[in-house]
Amino acid sequence: MSRIAKKPIAVPGDVKIEISGQDVQVKGPKGTLNYTIHTLVSVSLIDGTINVTPCDESQNGDAQAGTTRALLSNMIVGVSTGYMRKLDITGVGYRAAAKGNVVSLSLGYSHPIEFNVPTGITVETPTQTEILIKGIDKQQVGQVAANIRAYRRPEPYKGKGVRYANEQIRRKEAKKT
Repeated sequence: MSRIAKKPIAVPGDVKIEISGQDVQVKGPKGTLNYTIHTLVSVSLIDGTINVTPCDESQNGDAQAGTTRALLSNMIVGVSTGYMRKLDITGVGYRAAAKGNVVSLSLGYSHPIEFNVPTGITVETPTQTEILIKGIDKQQVGQVAANIRAYRRPEPYKGKGVRYANEQIRRKEAKKT
């Protein structure tokens, strides 16, 4: 069995877990998430801890058990505290503004880019060069951040573009004449 799947998941007091067959529902103060477990994995809730075990001893069963354990742990963290991803915008005239569920991005193109935020995600712009993406689903928060970053990825010469807050850009030396 994988090392990750062996660890039990501690469930906080404000989170409710419902297991019915292969479906798991996680309810917390921030919202509700659902997940359907793979057929090679079984999940049990005993005394406030979740245990994930593979149904057979195959390599695929072990891999699915580790993946399921990680996804369930992420769901519990999401419904209790939530996830946040921060983007920084670098470049002269580059800016962002959130209006409702639409983010307007000015990234040096001839037109502003209107990004529609999916349901379950909130986007804030504390300054014109910062974007905060919040939600309870870790995968969805990361995907929205990646989609916004893809409009103008940081370039290696001046570093202009949309980058993650902790991202290091490998800089290149400019052309010599």
